Amino acid sequence: MSRVHQVARWSFGWEELRPGIADAAQTLIDGGDVLAVMPTGYGKSAIYQLAGTVLGGVTVVVSPLISLQEDQVRALGAAKDVARAVAINSTAGEAGRERDWEALADGEAGFVFLAPEQLAHPAVRERLGAIGVRLFAVDEAHCVSAWGHDFRPDYLLLGEVIDDLGHPPVAALTATGAPPVRAEIGERLHLREHRLFAVGFDRPNLRLEVVRYERDSEKREAVLAQVTDGDGGGLGGSGLVYAATRRDTELYADALGKRGVSAAAYHAGLRARDRDEVYERFMAGNARVVAATSAFGMGIDKPDVRFVLHASVTDSLDSYYQEVGRAGRDGQPAVVTLHYRPEDFALTAFFSGGEPDAAELRRVMAAVAASPGRSRAEVAAELEVSPRTLGRLLGLLRDARMVSGSDDALAAADVPADEAARAAVAEAAMRRRIEHSRSQLMREYAETARCRRQFLLGYFGEELAEPCRNCDTCASGSADRWMQEHAVAGPEPFPPSSRVRHEAWGPGIVMHADTDRITVFFESEGYKVLALEAVRGTELLQPV
Repeated sequence: MSRVHQVARWSFGWEELRPGIADAAQTLIDGGDVLAVMPTGYGKSAIYQLAGTVLGGVTVVVSPLISLQEDQVRALGAAKDVARAVAINSTAGEAGRERDWEALADGEAGFVFLAPEQLAHPAVRERLGAIGVRLFAVDEAHCVSAWGHDFRPDYLLLGEVIDDLGHPPVAALTATGAPPVRAEIGERLHLREHRLFAVGFDRPNLRLEVVRYERDSEKREAVLAQVTDGDGGGLGGSGLVYAATRRDTELYADALGKRGVSAAAYHAGLRARDRDEVYERFMAGNARVVAATSAFGMGIDKPDVRFVLHASVTDSLDSYYQEVGRAGRDGQPAVVTLHYRPEDFALTAFFSGGEPDAAELRRVMAAVAASPGRSRAEVAAELEVSPRTLGRLLGLLRDARMVSGSDDALAAADVPADEAARAAVAEAAMRRRIEHSRSQLMREYAETARCRRQFLLGYFGEELAEPCRNCDTCASGSADRWMQEHAVAGPEPFPPSSRVRHEAWGPGIVMHADTDRITVFFESEGYKVLALEAVRGTELLQPV
């Protein structure tokens, strides 16, 4: 038995490890970098827990939410012969944080959980450098991707942090794993010839359904009825109802409550104490249903969620599959249903935002250039903008390579502010094209006649040879009809994951190949669906 399996059994009580976990941990132990793309609930944290225990020393885990940090600290605390874990965050006082730093330096603690914002501070990096870091893990690693700035801009600095620490073995963990996202994670975290472990996306116990409506009132009633009707149509057990707006979460929670369902609303507008209460009620089974915005769900480890309903469309298939992945973690049957109107896609586009303010970008660039080495907080105070707004603007300027350095010591490229602003606006326009293309693929999923599981797995780079028999299109027969209509003989010239170049759109990567069409992600344009008949044997699209 390998050392990894010995530790898994003795320290954590795991008799078996899911595919990819042990190999990923061993890769880190051997000094390599790892990108683990595994679905929600797969147990990705076991990779750094096992590797960190075998390696000894200090393992840094970048985790975006305090609740996630605390959950992992408790999990490691329950293990046998495993170094203590600490979470250094705002919930502890200064004295408590100092005790945790001393425990790490003395070897009493071996795992430290930090938010990405903390690692932006040189003082934190200096302390870690002095202690010595044996392993560096990044949870929710997709937040470093180009469409992640609005969530946590400080993720963008982690590649520099890793290099500053001497580039210990790096574990990047994510449940959002389309090939373009994987490529960007590797680039931004400065991964070195890393091994990719992308497994477990097929969740055959989840029944996939989509229902279209013409009127919003019909959709709302259908969502409520699916949860509450007892004559064969209702859903038992705990569940989630995702809605687009804070007001909608409250409306659904109130309506479910009036129908006798213990329900609660969750959104970012609630006080932290109220959000924690909703989370605890749901985990304990005292709230059977949570009606939530996308703010709810990251890190939820509740195995018996029997349904996830979407009362609105998500911005992408990445987000959708991450959210529905919270159902059926115990392997038992669960239902995931998307309820939508065509107009809902217009609402998603509205929330994606418009063009950034070129004048504001010029102001930021000029302020950074005027006094190199200042912090983000100092620039925000001078310009009288919120740190979040400044983080978004700096993210665009960083992507355009106009601003560099850490958030404690910003530096500007030697170009005029006007030129820098134009480059950042162009960067934002490219991102909007990509976001629009992702939304279009979400719409294609909603409207497809094909097996929905085949469609989803193809997006993530996995092939399912036959229809799944556990989705609505399979049940209706449309999946079989689609297969018959699109059956075309002959070899496929553009296999999935192959790299191509389009004469107008530049380089791209093949996401999925059907018998008559391919879906390609182009770096500057986003996702495009191309008819094979139009590109086969021409110079329009060429393998690279």
